Amino acid sequence: MNWNSAVVREASRSANYGKVIELARTNQRMTQVQLGEACGLSQSAISRLEKRGTGPYAMDVLLRVSQHLSIPAGLLGLADTARRARIGTEDVHRRQLLGAAAAIVAAPVLAAVAGPTDEAEQQAAALRLATTSYRRLDGSTPSRDLTDVVHSHLRLIQGLVVAAPTDAHRIRLAAVASEAASLAAWLAWDMGDHGSARSFYGAAIKAARSGANPLLAAYQAGSLAQFEAQTGNAIQALSLVKKARSLLESGRPAIADAWLASVEALGHASAGDQRSSDRALTHSRAAARTTTGDEPPPWPWVFTFDESKVAASRVTCGAKLGLEAWVSDGASAVLATAHAKQRALLVMDLATGHLAAGRIEAAFTLATQALEIGFQYRSGRIIERGRALRRSLNTPSPPKVVREFDERLHNVYL
Repeated sequence: MNWNSAVVREASRSANYGKVIELARTNQRMTQVQLGEACGLSQSAISRLEKRGTGPYAMDVLLRVSQHLSIPAGLLGLADTARRARIGTEDVHRRQLLGAAAAIVAAPVLAAVAGPTDEAEQQAAALRLATTSYRRLDGSTPSRDLTDVVHSHLRLIQGLVVAAPTDAHRIRLAAVASEAASLAAWLAWDMGDHGSARSFYGAAIKAARSGANPLLAAYQAGSLAQFEAQTGNAIQALSLVKKARSLLESGRPAIADAWLASVEALGHASAGDQRSSDRALTHSRAAARTTTGDEPPPWPWVFTFDESKVAASRVTCGAKLGLEAWVSDGASAVLATAHAKQRALLVMDLATGHLAAGRIEAAFTLATQALEIGFQYRSGRIIERGRALRRSLNTPSPPKVVREFDERLHNVYL
């Protein structure tokens, strides 16, 4: 993309940032749906953003879009610190600027929540917005660069819980602590630290219960279930899904129903039960169709869960079951996944499907692409998936693409 072209410069000079975004998006051959998915927005929200002209823009949205499309911060009227947080140089600067980036993301919304006079409510809202910002940054930032700042954020919240002056204040902050602990668990999982992941997920469930929020507690139990299913503990995963459902009231949001059904499908797939997995996926798809794409997902969800996510879940289930047809049918869902690390994991699933069908070269060509993303983001989870794929192939004379894959894996030290 030529950022110095006349059309880009004119759009930026006139503060028509939506035009700059549209030019960058089309240059990268990305659809509005894909960009929205990457930034936690609907397709219609991206369309409105691109057509806004010289009207006012939410700086948090501009920051997210600039990070994903690699647009120079100045072209969207953002401060240089936002750009430095995106590209990074030294780790110490990155960690400092991650906090600044989260503050930039949260700032416009903080202005909106400043209205309530309840100090406890304002404090909880500010902390929750910071957690949400870190969750969004996970899509474009190595987990190892986020971990320290998220752990500090969690310790701050836990300290505030202990010092809370009233029970109501303590309950409100406990829910916020649950979200931060869940994020810490996700980062540990991405780095391949399963022990810490389980510990943080356990803390998230415990804090959610203290926060007296059944929906949040169900979300955290479902998150741990997803972790256990992915790591091969099918019985524990299905038990946690059942527990999560028991925590929900009859009027639970459709997104909760759809997501939990997809986690259940993964649990059945991990157990080798194709019929039950297919049944759960069918239920998940039906529930996802009732969600409204134009509305933001209900807290504690940050990103939407729609039919494309169900299709991606089917790819993962198919990989666990060794069903090449399930994996191949969801290839389009993989391409539509804008979160780089999640897309790499799905590409590994596609590689597994090719390997199940005997297409060794195609499998390891895809796996090599996913591995490169794992190197870029220093993701132990992606790299371990690559190792698992390699272990599943036992041949005395591997082709060249497999030997090259081996060489890349042997040189990995995260």
